[in-house]
Amino acid sequence: MARHKIVIVGGGSAGLTVAARLKRQGQTDVAVVDPASTHYYQPLWTLVGGGRAPVEASARSQSAVMPKGVTWIRRAAVGVDPDAKQVALDDGSHVDYEYLVMCPGIQLDWEKITGLGQTLGRDGVSSNYLYELAPATWKFIRDTRSGTAVFTMPAGPIKCAGAPQKIAYLAADYWREQGVLDKMDIHLVLPTPGMFGVKEFSDILVGVANRYGITVHLQSEAISVNPDAREVTIADRANDTEATLGYDVMHMVPPQSAPDWVKKSPLADPANPAGYVEIDKHTMQHTRYPDVFALGDAGSSPNSKTGAAIRKQAPVVVANLVDVMAGRAPSARYGGYASCPLTTSRHAMLLAEFDYSMKPTPSIPVIDTIKERRDMWYLKRYGLPALYWQGMLRGVA
Repeated sequence: MARHKIVIVGGGSAGLTVAARLKRQGQTDVAVVDPASTHYYQPLWTLVGGGRAPVEASARSQSAVMPKGVTWIRRAAVGVDPDAKQVALDDGSHVDYEYLVMCPGIQLDWEKITGLGQTLGRDGVSSNYLYELAPATWKFIRDTRSGTAVFTMPAGPIKCAGAPQKIAYLAADYWREQGVLDKMDIHLVLPTPGMFGVKEFSDILVGVANRYGITVHLQSEAISVNPDAREVTIADRANDTEATLGYDVMHMVPPQSAPDWVKKSPLADPANPAGYVEIDKHTMQHTRYPDVFALGDAGSSPNSKTGAAIRKQAPVVVANLVDVMAGRAPSARYGGYASCPLTTSRHAMLLAEFDYSMKPTPSIPVIDTIKERRDMWYLKRYGLPALYWQGMLRGVA
């Protein structure tokens, strides 16, 4: 049996950022529970799928990014008992904690789209939400010179909600460069009533879709795939109807939820079937267990699930955890900040920054980041990865 003062479940963006910041705060007994041997910078996978970055650039060994002095428990968490203050591991053992930080990430529920598993990665169907499949997305886009292309987004919270659109624009711009855009019938299937939750950005994206001749299906989502007929069934939630679309190439984003074991735990929000860890959206502290905090994709806070959100959440979690350990009330607050670098072509991007108010909250002075800009493209391709590897994961940004 292992015992640690602070146990962090999850060694992804959130877990390692919090671990690094806790070490810088002088905490000496911090453990990270995660079985992964490779750490991924997942935002790069959109560019991989669009043929603008090599997939290898998104991966580093987990041992290389694990903060020094942190105990790495190389097992998967399979349960948590917050009353006994124990995390169950996949080898039948458990680890005791005094304080717990939950950031196990999000679960990709591929099986919720009927027939998808039979064709994913084959016959023109791919997804940038997996390291192994992002290169296939680019191959299918590159090999398609005419026909129908479908890009889908599921209902409910997902990580990087802009990703389903970004790959559509990257593909359309590639076909434009190749002189075959007029031979493509492109469909973008979105579950939302608008292109984006913030009007200022939504208005721009309407123009981008129009520029490429993309047919947008709002308040709609893919519910099944027929691989033999190469058709996808689209449910129109606004009109309670269904229709089928043929496809030659299709990028699918699966529905997402908290990991199943988190859903079953006492930490889950009982009012939310997606099972996210129930926390105060400002303090990131669990609403019923004051020794538990959560951040990142598995938390119930209603922010967009992005790496930028984690970058703002991590200092709040660390400050409030230190407060609680010292017997004080949490003093730091998270305002819901998130950002979505929206690639609108193979050479331009706009930076959508917003918070709980759902209003633009630009953070870069002088530059108008709401407009499509080429310099923002270089931020996406080179600046943000450097900030991630050299700043966030080291607890200094």
